[in-house]
Amino acid sequence: SFEGRVEVYHDGKWGTICDDQWDDRDAEVVCRQLGLSGTPKALSWAHYGQGSGPILLDEVQCSGNELSLDQCKKSDWGQQNCDHIEDAGVSCDPFTGTNVQLCQSDACCPFLLPPPAEGTVRLAGGSSPSEGRVEVYYNGDWGTVCDDGWTDLAAQVVCRQLGFR
Repeated sequence: SFEGRVEVYHDGKWGTICDDQWDDRDAEVVCRQLGLSGTPKALSWAHYGQGSGPILLDEVQCSGNELSLDQCKKSDWGQQNCDHIEDAGVSCDPFTGTNVQLCQSDACCPFLLPPPAEGTVRLAGGSSPSEGRVEVYYNGDWGTVCDDGWTDLAAQVVCRQLGFR
């Protein structure tokens, strides 16, 4: 699944995060930490149900560029003033990015969204959102990338562009 209540593991136990200061920048970091692309969305007020264990984090304030929640400004572990009705959630829906298209055969048209920026990359034809053929948007069309000289470093760059670690 690409959405749910956020729980973190610390000091041998799982716990929730309080939604004080919780916003889409925090969700972006959670989605990145999970290796998910798409449009990150923060959800509050136990949108995905209340947790039952400890509330481990509060006042999380990410800039959105961090690789994990550990790098974000936040309260000390276990220091919080919340109840589980304030458990934070995220949606990392891979189908809500700027690369949504409706296609019939080879004819595609962007659906209610502006076209992607030149050089935008996507993965196509994979069995999950995190794998597939690399395609690049250029001059109004999606094209493939030749594998001559393709290296692990090139793959790492594409993964970073897509928000994966």
